[in-house]
Amino acid sequence: MHCPFCRHPDSRVVDSRTTDDGTAIRRRRQCPECSRRFTTVETASLMVIKRSGVTEPFSRTKVITGVRKACQGRPVTEDALAQLGQRVEEQLRATGSAELSTHDVGLAILGPLRELDLVAYLRFASVYRAFDSLEDFEAAIAELRERPPAEDGDGAGGGAEAPEPAATAAG
Repeated sequence: MHCPFCRHPDSRVVDSRTTDDGTAIRRRRQCPECSRRFTTVETASLMVIKRSGVTEPFSRTKVITGVRKACQGRPVTEDALAQLGQRVEEQLRATGSAELSTHDVGLAILGPLRELDLVAYLRFASVYRAFDSLEDFEAAIAELRERPPAEDGDGAGGGAEAPEPAATAAG
């Protein structure tokens, strides 16, 4: 790491801390030449390969924007969207791949969105999976009825699942 003050090609790490969201490391460095201190922020690169072949950095904001469109008119809060965006990014980073396709990103969105709101899930899936007939919607709805979100296993839920009429809220 070059010193930004004297351009010396080396520096010593004085302190390292992770950022609040855990996606980056903040390092305080000191130049052995001029003794001045400076801060660097390190993040692991996560790139998305688009259908056109263009590669761009992963953007949690783009994920949230796309999901927000599917959630339009639904009882989904901005906090829930932010949590979904974080879950998607964590899931993608956990794969260990530095480059992912837009298809991989879409798949990572479907699970958390299904737990968040079934109608928004169907809207997103209809575009993502390119539904072109009523049969496509019917098949997706039949799949949701066979495997409700509560049975997916991770219990992170917190969304609008298909409610049972006699269900009671646990306090």
